[in-house]
Amino acid sequence: MDLNPGQIALTIVLVVLLIFIVTALVKAVRIVPQAVALIVERLGRYHKTLEPGLHILVPFIDKVRAGVDLREQVVSFPPQPVITSDNLVVSIDTVIYFSVTNPKSAVYEIANYITGIEQLTVTTLRNVVGSMDLEQTLTSRDQINGQLRGVLDEATGKWGVRVNRVELKSIDPPASVQGSMEQQMRAERDRRAAILTAEGVKQSQILTAEGQKQSEILKAEGDAQARVLRAEGEARAILQVFDAIHTGDADPKLLAYQYLQMLPQIANGTASKLWVVPTEFTAALGSISKGFGGSGIPGVPAGAPPEASAEESAATKALRRERMKDLGGQALADAAEALREAQRQSEAAAADATASGTRSGLPFDPSHEAGQQPGEPYVPPFDPGAEPGIDPER
Repeated sequence: MDLNPGQIALTIVLVVLLIFIVTALVKAVRIVPQAVALIVERLGRYHKTLEPGLHILVPFIDKVRAGVDLREQVVSFPPQPVITSDNLVVSIDTVIYFSVTNPKSAVYEIANYITGIEQLTVTTLRNVVGSMDLEQTLTSRDQINGQLRGVLDEATGKWGVRVNRVELKSIDPPASVQGSMEQQMRAERDRRAAILTAEGVKQSQILTAEGQKQSEILKAEGDAQARVLRAEGEARAILQVFDAIHTGDADPKLLAYQYLQMLPQIANGTASKLWVVPTEFTAALGSISKGFGGSGIPGVPAGAPPEASAEESAATKALRRERMKDLGGQALADAAEALREAQRQSEAAAADATASGTRSGLPFDPSHEAGQQPGEPYVPPFDPGAEPGIDPER
């Protein structure tokens, strides 16, 4: 079917009209995503800011100028050389956290707010660090961050930008300064280690001395208490023996018996080749004879035989045993038995003395007691009371 020129022209017009309508619809309907703001201009002037959602614009009259991201943004700037107050160049990396609060101001007040924030950060950083030396710069990061944030927040407020945080990522001093700092820190650590070691040795010596002191004190207290206890035990033993002797009413016979008990021990010495009887032996024998001459028992006359001790009253024996039991010891031996045992031991001691003198081949020489040489005539010691007419008291 052939179309005339009029129909062809109508068809072209309809197609162009359809394309125009579709294009107008596309330009008129805008969907704004979340956290994004669109700046709309009408005939070249600011008209409105489109918030997230569906919006209808006037085709070919309203125009979207720019879209602004409302989320918080992080920008890391390259290292910047900064001179400190002690004329050292340090390289500082900064990180800026900011967000756009007013899309219109961010679009119309400054051409590129990110570049503006970067340059403002560099200049502010140089001003802040230029008033500090290297030591303060390395140890005052929080102070530098606070000053940078305050200056940037004040300057970017009219741009519709809010600076949330400013962080110094790294501060790198020169290599030579780093070596010196490492040596300084190493020396400081060595000094602290030496101080700590000295303190430890000091505390150790103090504790050791305190321990030795406490040990010596405890040993001294223990020795003192042991001596006190031994002295108390000996005192109690002496008192007990003393009370037992007085309670048993010891007589010369008992004392002679105790004396004779030591004679066999003297005679039994294996190292002695000569047994010497002391000069006091005559007086001891006299005491023994006197003891044997009297009974020493109530109710028995002097010179009575040992069997007469059987007549001792039972009441006296019972009273003696009760007294000894009160002292915690045992009752004394019977007087007759003690006398008989004393006689037997005295005879045995005399026999042993005679045998010892015979074995040695030397007769008993009283000059040994006087300090004379064997074989010399015995001279009795000088006694002033023996001479007539001499008063021994003078």
